[in-house]
Amino acid sequence: MIQEMIFNLIGGLGLFFLGMKTMTESLKKVAGEKLKNTLGIITKRPIFGLLLGTAVTCLIQSSSATTVITVGFVNAGLLNLRQAISIILGANIGTTLTAWLVSFFALFKITNYALPAVGIGFLLTALGKTQKMKVWGMFILGFGLLFTGLGFIKDGFHPLKDSEAVKNFILTFGRYPLLGILAGVLITILFQSSSATIAIVQVMAFSGLMDFNTAVPIILGDNIGTTITAKLAAIGAGKAARQSANAHGLLNVLGVCYMLVPVYFGWYSNLIKWIIPGPITHANIMMHIAMAHTVFNVINSFFVFLPLIKLLEKLTVKLTLKKGEEIEAPIHLEPHLLDTPSVAIEQSIREILRMMENARINLNRSYRSLFEAKLTLRGNILRTEETLSNFQREIIGYLTRIFQGNLARPEAEEIPVLIHFVNDVERIGDHAVNILELAEQRVEKGLKFSHEAEDDIRDLFYLCNEMFEETMVALEKNRKENAREALRIEKQINKLQMELREKHIRRLKAGLYDINAGVLFIDFVDNIEKVGDHLSNIAIGVMRHLRWGKID
Repeated sequence: MIQEMIFNLIGGLGLFFLGMKTMTESLKKVAGEKLKNTLGIITKRPIFGLLLGTAVTCLIQSSSATTVITVGFVNAGLLNLRQAISIILGANIGTTLTAWLVSFFALFKITNYALPAVGIGFLLTALGKTQKMKVWGMFILGFGLLFTGLGFIKDGFHPLKDSEAVKNFILTFGRYPLLGILAGVLITILFQSSSATIAIVQVMAFSGLMDFNTAVPIILGDNIGTTITAKLAAIGAGKAARQSANAHGLLNVLGVCYMLVPVYFGWYSNLIKWIIPGPITHANIMMHIAMAHTVFNVINSFFVFLPLIKLLEKLTVKLTLKKGEEIEAPIHLEPHLLDTPSVAIEQSIREILRMMENARINLNRSYRSLFEAKLTLRGNILRTEETLSNFQREIIGYLTRIFQGNLARPEAEEIPVLIHFVNDVERIGDHAVNILELAEQRVEKGLKFSHEAEDDIRDLFYLCNEMFEETMVALEKNRKENAREALRIEKQINKLQMELREKHIRRLKAGLYDINAGVLFIDFVDNIEKVGDHLSNIAIGVMRHLRWGKID
């Protein structure tokens, strides 16, 4: 009996988690870009942020996914911390929907339909003719797996309902609410899912192992436990992620603290019994637990911390300790964003833009070194080249991890193009080092350019800088007009390269400057032309919507 019970519990939990993960991933695929657009329209009024956070979390069944999308927008500068907090408040309310779904388990005997849902979902996923049909098949499959798992969990707990020792042990959490809260914290940390904790509590209550008064403090502990998992996920992440995790922790921990008194004296349980009149029975105890979970989060998010959002923001900023100066490295490639590929890709593009800015700065330094025949910037150039190599390694590693996830087709097509962009930018950095080496030769040999050659160098580099600007704007804003302008400038650079080669030959024949200076001049021109080629690769990628194919 014990072996069967353990197997049912382990297998049931596995199916429950797999079902929840499958449902969440399918809905994120359906909602991917719409989620970003929806969060992007948030105004300065926190109530709209709360409503958006609630709606989005209800849609994708994952408060964590809503939070990481929000963090992505904070990092992108599209949301400030207060707006992010308002969305997190809503996510706390939206995540309670899972508890209501689990309540259907008892009310409608939904397990009778769970296995057919698995079969139908699999058929749609395997045989669906469109991507949308396959995604909805995944959702139905996940739904079926989730409730099949709940059925096995119920069967696992069933033998324990006749054990007085087990019942008395569990009832201890009701008699001593602090122990119940601690149990909720530990269970949530163990399973890394607040929804799983609530579902287990509901099934245990449904099986007769736990009464309602015992469930309430465990629910409160669950709300603290879920913030600890977010806090752990933010370790080593950017400042925005740490601030968001601190805000989440503050509002839930403080909420549990002020709710302790009503829970201890039974006032909170009486409130839930008043909202759902009638005796608590085997059939409706799951609904009472779902209501207790929902009421706490509505009171805490809507009635308490929404009006106090400014104070919560100030406390969060003070709690988020400032780190020392960080080395120049990617700061937006946060691992927990990998669960939301559209946001992770957006953050990768932001890092590519930072990498491009570093490459442009280095190119300007090497140009000055050559043009002015000075090597004072040599150390800076070489350090930045190391930085660019670090960017290349980390961005490509991050993009590879995104690619290894479960991606929709458009996202899967973007990854190889972005990796190509990263390599192009790194090669631009190599050309900056090449030009530095030309500057070293000029200084070492005391070479001089004619005034006409200096004018030509200046004109060519001006075009290169202009192309750099247009390409970066094209990538950042996804503007094809800027990409077209970059490609037009690249043609000018190619044309000017040929003209400068011809002028160089004429100057050499006329004996206007040393042949060694002429070699340096041509090498500089060729390096800048190569920079234009790499920038044009990026511009063409923007024109193709970050995919391989024809330009629109």
